[in-house]
Amino acid sequence: MAMQVIRNSADVENGLEALLKIDPRLRPVAQAAGELPLRLSTPDFAGLAGIVISQQVSTASAAAIRNRFTALVDPLDAATLLACEEDVFREAGLSRPKQRTLLNVAEAVVSGELDLSMLATMQAEDAMAAMTAIKGIGPWTAEIYLLFCGGHADIFPAGDLALAEAVRAALKLDERPADRALREIAAMWAPWRGVAARLFWAYYRAIKGGRDALPV
Repeated sequence: MAMQVIRNSADVENGLEALLKIDPRLRPVAQAAGELPLRLSTPDFAGLAGIVISQQVSTASAAAIRNRFTALVDPLDAATLLACEEDVFREAGLSRPKQRTLLNVAEAVVSGELDLSMLATMQAEDAMAAMTAIKGIGPWTAEIYLLFCGGHADIFPAGDLALAEAVRAALKLDERPADRALREIAAMWAPWRGVAARLFWAYYRAIKGGRDALPV
């Protein structure tokens, strides 16, 4: 089967239609969730940098840091970042771990070890392996990049706490599923697990009174 790709809102709608046929239990979830987000970013260094910046901080803080960083590193690409002084990270408000991660990624891109645009065309397993080989890039970061920059339609970031809580609430589970258990649940939603993730993020927003848990 050819790899499904999400490029626009119509692809999300088509994926949702297919997903609801796969698992009719999700119909009331979709009704509660409303419109599903697209939120595609560019499949390049700037797109990945935005995801790294957004980790473990509030949406408002991430936006402020990202705005400062893009103003200081212009254009926001690997070569430009490597040519910058270390002060730019402090001025932007980036932590040391995020600084090291971005430098590791930039070095891998400039050396040719990592081709971020090619990840959009690779099978998920191969793309994940290429990304997590870079120090500082874990499974969650790689999955979010492939989902929201690469357009992969069959990625489910099971390590995301909001997704786990949304699945628990929607499926009326006794407890929030851990990573492995959530991946086992999500397996039946292939090849549209990326649409399922969007569905549950939107559902989380609905049940939390408009609180947006989308990580990008």
